Amino acid sequence: METLKHECGVAMVRLLKPLEFYQQKYGTWMYGLNKLYLLMEKQHNRGQEGAGLACVKLEAEAGEEYMFRERALGTGAITEIFASVHDKYKDLTPEQLSDVAYATANLPFAGELYMGHLRYSTTGKSGLSYVHPFLRRNNWRAKNLALCGNFNLTNVDEVFEQITAKGQHPRRYSDTYIMLEQVGHRLDREVERLYDICMEEGLQGRDITRAIEERIDLSNVLKYCVPTWDGGFVICGITGSGEMFSVRDPWGIRPAFYYQDDEIVVLASERPVIQTVMNVHTEDIKELNRGEALLINKEGEVSTRQIVEPLQNAACSFERIYFSRGSDVDIYKERKRLGENLVPAILKAVDNDLNHTVFSFIPNTAEVAYFGMQEGLNTYLNKLKKDWIADRSHLLREDELENILSMRIRCEKVAIKDIKLRTFIAEGNSRNDLAAHVYDITYGSIVPYQDNLVVIDDSIVRGTTLRQSIISILDRLHPKKIVIVSSSPQVRYPDYYGIDMSRMNEFIAFKAAVALLCEQGKQSILMEAYHKAKQQQGQKGGKLVNYVKEVYTPFTDAEISRKMAQLLTLDYIQAKVEIVYQTIEGLHSACPDHPGDWYFSGDYPTPGGIRMVNNAFINYMEEEFFKQ
Repeated sequence: METLKHECGVAMVRLLKPLEFYQQKYGTWMYGLNKLYLLMEKQHNRGQEGAGLACVKLEAEAGEEYMFRERALGTGAITEIFASVHDKYKDLTPEQLSDVAYATANLPFAGELYMGHLRYSTTGKSGLSYVHPFLRRNNWRAKNLALCGNFNLTNVDEVFEQITAKGQHPRRYSDTYIMLEQVGHRLDREVERLYDICMEEGLQGRDITRAIEERIDLSNVLKYCVPTWDGGFVICGITGSGEMFSVRDPWGIRPAFYYQDDEIVVLASERPVIQTVMNVHTEDIKELNRGEALLINKEGEVSTRQIVEPLQNAACSFERIYFSRGSDVDIYKERKRLGENLVPAILKAVDNDLNHTVFSFIPNTAEVAYFGMQEGLNTYLNKLKKDWIADRSHLLREDELENILSMRIRCEKVAIKDIKLRTFIAEGNSRNDLAAHVYDITYGSIVPYQDNLVVIDDSIVRGTTLRQSIISILDRLHPKKIVIVSSSPQVRYPDYYGIDMSRMNEFIAFKAAVALLCEQGKQSILMEAYHKAKQQQGQKGGKLVNYVKEVYTPFTDAEISRKMAQLLTLDYIQAKVEIVYQTIEGLHSACPDHPGDWYFSGDYPTPGGIRMVNNAFINYMEEEFFKQ
């Protein structure tokens, strides 16, 4: 319902055969470029603020360009960058375009290594200069580096201090630029280490260059850098001499999957993307493990290496609930289980009155959870029918039996997403008025003043769309009661590992807890949590504590949900409104392999996450609460 911005999506392609092979087998030497386009297009959900691609050509002569990059801003960035690449070939004859030798010698992006990126900003920094891949150039081919990632570092300050202490001078204070300089510096050192060895061996001139490029080991580079990073990340890189890598954070927060055969290696942020693009089975695709790197050297030799020891599994549960494509076999099942797990709470909310309750969903991301909810409700209803028939079989008349067997779960498509507000729409009252029309309803889908209306959504974060649009438009159907169901638990805490949730007062759960504290005269709890967070702010080392948890401690989940319903229900709404949330236990039972739940529990897997949530709370108190 409420669009969250996710940072970001990555894609990599490494061709393992000469370009002639693909021209002969697939009719084009652009096989790798085309695969990259598909991998990116199938992940467009992961970033619509910008996109970029980089390419390395292995067999380039001295004086010829061998590393290429194209970037663009906006929702049409994928189309734009690939159109720009193909625009470079528009004046060629068909014979020239199919001539591999000509392409290799003369055409940009006619290479064997490709890397793509889709960007959503969570830092507030925008513009083409912040669109990945980032590029670091050097006269030594092996020292050239292109870098992109799906990540957010929570200790940028520390890494910045480390690299500047060694004399480096990053051009911008952003995590990607700092990371580029850090990895680039270690790449320089690795090349220079090999250079000294080659000199000792008596090699000279181009022989030294070839020897360095044959021996370079990117794991040596990554082992210096990755242990210093706090946050969730999948970082991808290619060098000018033809090495390629992707490394995943030791908590497994951000996802990465790869596929390999004797022709190609591909990597992407989501598994079904690879399945579709390569037409392979689920079991053919591997997941990059926690703290592991996928490495491909210039010769096309593929290996994995443990760069840092894996830490406690904190794979992001929001990937499963919301961000990743629901076409993944496991995610589809998990989202259905999330919906099914909610059935007991839903039945309680409607007093088990299925005859007078209509079920629906908020398009479009909640649809799979809706199917799971349907299945759970049907299971409950079938058991009810069975029990009635078994208990009263000797008393049932034909019409009574007919009534029991005809009972069904009443499912309708009540809400329809009708328009998308454009960025030029003004903020404030004008925007709020227009926001009320983002969704439309199916008139006549319920019996007015008699039916309850249950609608399921994947998450309720800010509550803005609920308040401005959803509840108001559902109330036009005149239901007796509106039950908003969230397939995820209450989102109480910001994310600092790559999702656009950073300010405390953005969360309707936090607003509800603060409102309850103020109503009950318990503002001292806010003050105590604030002072504890301030005292811990400058702490170096030691265990950090998330003091924001204390804001929620006095209340049950149900109390906070009731307050949220009050805050989101405008005065003119006639129906009674209730909000039902998934429990954290229900989340973990549905998604057992992705226990990262800091959005809901406040249990951040890294020290940086705890430090930043406390800072966000301090900022809220100083910038908003104290000024009220």
